[in-house]
Amino acid sequence: AYAMIFRGYYALIRNPRLTSKGFDTSAIFGFTNSLIELIRREKPTHLAVVFDVGKENVRTADFTEYKANRSDTPEAIKNAVPYIHRILEAMHIPILGVEGYEADDVIGTIANKAEKEGYTTFMVTPDKDFAQLVTDKIKIYKPGLKGGDVEILGVDEVKAKYEIEDPKQVIDFLAMMGDADNIPGLEGVGEKTAMKFLKEFGSIENLLANTSQLKGKLKEKVENSAERGILSKKLATIICDVPVEFHQEQYDLDIPDFEKVREIFDEIEFRRLYENLY
Repeated sequence: AYAMIFRGYYALIRNPRLTSKGFDTSAIFGFTNSLIELIRREKPTHLAVVFDVGKENVRTADFTEYKANRSDTPEAIKNAVPYIHRILEAMHIPILGVEGYEADDVIGTIANKAEKEGYTTFMVTPDKDFAQLVTDKIKIYKPGLKGGDVEILGVDEVKAKYEIEDPKQVIDFLAMMGDADNIPGLEGVGEKTAMKFLKEFGSIENLLANTSQLKGKLKEKVENSAERGILSKKLATIICDVPVEFHQEQYDLDIPDFEKVREIFDEIEFRRLYENLY
């Protein structure tokens, strides 16, 4: 949920949506509009929305600086979340979240369990980390901004995008180059070098076992940050055995409680959006 909420908020940052009382509804509108557009366009049989729960999780236990450099959440987003919860409840869309794990882990677990039962799952996210989960039955669904073109990434698209042999190598890619979430990565390794290393060595473990093939300063930097690289791989790996069950009947797409939805939309002055529900 949060990736889509932030995305909706920042898409309207130059021209925020405000109610007559000055309440900023950009995040609520961006998220809800994307959700309704998704349902109208794709007509999914099952649907759930996953939130992060609590600040502490398995990654902060391993690395206290994990995501510590993120700036404070804008007040408008904090204010939006209770409304988004109410809208989801009124639309009869299940809200998931497991204390101690990130939303990514819950999505990975549910997607894996659904795959075993024969479902094809679309993970709705703009987040590149999810590429590691992609299989023939699990894909990334990246909505376009402001109703633009949707991008769907399957196995072939992920392999082509990262120039790799297997989507699971995205974990090694992230471990080598690090990312903005405070995955430290290997010193001196950026995107291009990480892609080059993956072609040559296939994994971060194989790279670290063969640093004798590297030269000069880069060799020194990679060797000196080897431990950091292995930790980075652990941090970058989406956990797929979270204690959450997949009962498909809980995720059946249901008819919304239109009256409740109308009440909330009236409260925050979403007049046109209600018509799109039908």
